[in-house]
Amino acid sequence: MIPNITRGSRMGGLMVYLASTDSDKTKNAHTDPHLVAGDAAIMAWYDDGVLDRDDALAIAKHLDQPRKAYGVSVQIKDMQWDAAKKERVHVGYKDASVWHCSLSLRAEEGALTDQQWGDIANDFVDAMGFTSASGKAQCRWAAVNHGTSENGNHHIHLAVSLVREDGTKASTHGDYKKAQQTCRELEVKYGLEQLSTLHATRGYDRAEKATAVRDEREMHRASLARKVRASASASATEGEFVRRARNTGMLLRPRYAKNTTDVIVGYSVAERPKPGERPIWFGGGTLASDLKLGALREEWMDSPQLATEAAAEWNAAARNKRTVSKTGPENSVPSAQVWVEYTRNATALAEQLRSIPRDDHATWAKAARDVSGAFAAWSYRLETTPGPLAATAAELSRTAQLRAPKTHSKPIALPSIAGTAMLFMAASSKNKTAAQTALMVQLINTAFAVYEMHAQSGRTREAQRIRAVVENQMAPFTATMPKAVLVGAEQQPTTESTVPLRAIDIARRGMVPIRPGSAVPTTPTAATPAKTHQPGRRDAGQGFDR
Repeated sequence: MIPNITRGSRMGGLMVYLASTDSDKTKNAHTDPHLVAGDAAIMAWYDDGVLDRDDALAIAKHLDQPRKAYGVSVQIKDMQWDAAKKERVHVGYKDASVWHCSLSLRAEEGALTDQQWGDIANDFVDAMGFTSASGKAQCRWAAVNHGTSENGNHHIHLAVSLVREDGTKASTHGDYKKAQQTCRELEVKYGLEQLSTLHATRGYDRAEKATAVRDEREMHRASLARKVRASASASATEGEFVRRARNTGMLLRPRYAKNTTDVIVGYSVAERPKPGERPIWFGGGTLASDLKLGALREEWMDSPQLATEAAAEWNAAARNKRTVSKTGPENSVPSAQVWVEYTRNATALAEQLRSIPRDDHATWAKAARDVSGAFAAWSYRLETTPGPLAATAAELSRTAQLRAPKTHSKPIALPSIAGTAMLFMAASSKNKTAAQTALMVQLINTAFAVYEMHAQSGRTREAQRIRAVVENQMAPFTATMPKAVLVGAEQQPTTESTVPLRAIDIARRGMVPIRPGSAVPTTPTAATPAKTHQPGRRDAGQGFDR
């Protein structure tokens, strides 16, 4: 259940909106707005009939009566954008006596009855401290069922007056965090899908999605996040990141510290617009929490010289000039031994992750971030339109984003696959090789370890999403990959117990983990077929539950 809180000053305007069925005046077409809960007086006067404008104004008058009777003013800071300073500044205070929160279910959960929504609404306002359950005078409030939105989300809206019956003001300190915590508790109580308390992804504006649908393209936010993640994962330094990101076709611009042109504290990216159009910029932190410049820098080498080189590349990007360095690692071709090395590292990572405690969230996030970056880089190289590689990268990236990263300790040292994305960025976009297959097998293995972590921690939603994308989307793709071979395969018996599963078998059978003796290519183009596992009748359909 997803809460969304806003503040305002016009109770009448809010209630008229909530009762409106005019699709020209609302973001979603409301076909049957009706009350499901409210304070005692509200529920004594109104039933579950459809609300009209007169009803809405009468309810608003009731909710706003204590504020007017006591002449109480509830205000919050008024923050407005300063074009000269390029930041939001405090310009005064504004009235905000109306507390508005929507509670939405994911489309996959279907709908709840009015009785269920009513119980949830009552429990929610109790937990938020707006009723007499807090030991204070109650706030007047109402909950309106809006039905199903255009995106398929069944939801209700709560309108609360922040002036209590005795004229005192209700506190909203920490209301965003408290609303999230309350929703997690109500999900358990009412058997709803339990959203993660650990991982969070950035939302998007409805207009942004509508524009993408109209233009028949992927949302810019999604494509930019994938390109940034691939470029960052493939880079060892900040300057290399800037060059790689520009090579993907993105526009980049730095955000400088005040009064400087060489101290970069943030960045924005945009897809290159069509002629006559303006670019739409996104800050790194708006794409994903782990794509903020500070978070990215934790993975790169640093020195005064490298910082100077990075500033030069940022300045070139800001002016749309050519890159400063022409001999960076992004222009080199990895040797065959590099593929072998990173495949072995990925094998070791998949094995070691199974000994990491489930509550070591920082380490799991780091592993998911590295693997997501590898899939993102591979997607950029092979997929002209977003496909299974992009979908896998997106699902793993969710685990890489912690709601409160500062509350977790630093990740422990694990076998590094940080350069894996570099291999895929440098790979041919036309030829799929045995080296790619061998590395893909181990990346799927690591994805399986992340799946196991979520499943065993009770986070079924995250586990199911990873399962679905690998089994349903990756399986057809992996079927097109060549077979991998073992390092020194000529010295090893080719029995079924020592030959690894092909990636297609892993995906279709639920990413069954590979044990020691994993596939590592002798050369990046090795094509010698190795004996593959042929699942028997009892293997079919076992999937992740095997």
